[in-house]
Amino acid sequence: MKIEKVEAIRTDRYCYARVTTDTGLTGIGESGSFGALEASAAQINNFASFLVGKDPLDIEHLWQAMFRGFFFRGSSVMGAISAIDVALWDIAGKYYGVPIYRLLGGKCRDKVRVYSHVFAKTDEEMVNNCRKRREQGYTAVGHLSPFLDEPVSMPYEKTHVKNIEESIRRVHLMREAVGDDIDLCIELHRRSLPGEAVVLINEIEDTHPLFVEDPIPPGNNDAMAYVVSKSRIPIATGERLHTIFEFQDLLDKKATDYVRVSLTTVGGITGARKIAALAETKMCPIVPHNPLSPVCTAAEMQFCMSIDNLLICEYPDPDGPLMGNRAARKSDLVTDYFKAENGYVTVPETPGLGIDLVEGVEEKYPAVEFPVMCRLNGDGSIRDQ
Repeated sequence: MKIEKVEAIRTDRYCYARVTTDTGLTGIGESGSFGALEASAAQINNFASFLVGKDPLDIEHLWQAMFRGFFFRGSSVMGAISAIDVALWDIAGKYYGVPIYRLLGGKCRDKVRVYSHVFAKTDEEMVNNCRKRREQGYTAVGHLSPFLDEPVSMPYEKTHVKNIEESIRRVHLMREAVGDDIDLCIELHRRSLPGEAVVLINEIEDTHPLFVEDPIPPGNNDAMAYVVSKSRIPIATGERLHTIFEFQDLLDKKATDYVRVSLTTVGGITGARKIAALAETKMCPIVPHNPLSPVCTAAEMQFCMSIDNLLICEYPDPDGPLMGNRAARKSDLVTDYFKAENGYVTVPETPGLGIDLVEGVEEKYPAVEFPVMCRLNGDGSIRDQ
């Protein structure tokens, strides 16, 4: 069996790789390089010149060649590697007639615990949406921003005391809304500096969140280690890192309690498993990051089934609307999707990834470009959000 074709597929706000073999077996995977998907798609097509004619079952060898064969990496290249890697695992599962996790050593659990997103622009909306997720059976909710989901077009003009006190009050509202039957995954979304983050995190300790995610902007593991050392709530971060070397530095500096690995930008299932093994040596649980489509979700479920040090997995709503066609759903992109029931996803025994893109998906739901946006402070300077 040989690789016959590698192609990038752009649809709505997503980018996929499809790998076709000379036997007719195909595989798909997703790039997580959102905001730079044109570049990632170009890199998927560029990798085709190397991959065509190769054995698709030599996954580790092909991964090493793509990972080490360039002077530069970054999110676009790593997103392309990730998409192709998952597509190769999809082919391997279909070739052997088993779900991917069976090829990764079998299952470590019977089902995967997940948390669902909660978005809100007001306190009332936050409380109502938390309760809605509880009624849907989830035992954890995430993307819980104590700053609310304010538009980036709105200049930021708040005093420190108002920002902190409003945020503390909102987290307590969340806890009151769901009681102790729901774990809260608080998302600061890189919107604080180290000193601010420590103040806020320790003031919400009595609500006992499962973790606080991305308290400060990425890029300085020493600064993140400072936040971890001063915080009495577990810190989760890592979603913007791309390589095993970056994650090793994060772990060596004790700059996280839980590793947020983006399977679609760290080299797919192959890269994510390497990072999970690194984290296991530090007794550090994995919390996979996933803001993407059901294709990413399917890949992450296969990964989650196969690792022991999983804490919980992010699960975007498959019934959520597409960006370019608000009447269509994310699940309309695929032939099937993994459904959450009572806060868990059960992975079927379907060979390979378990789902595929619908025929003609790129024509039905044309690609949508990401606008370049940044929020400003009241004085016109840049604010992280």
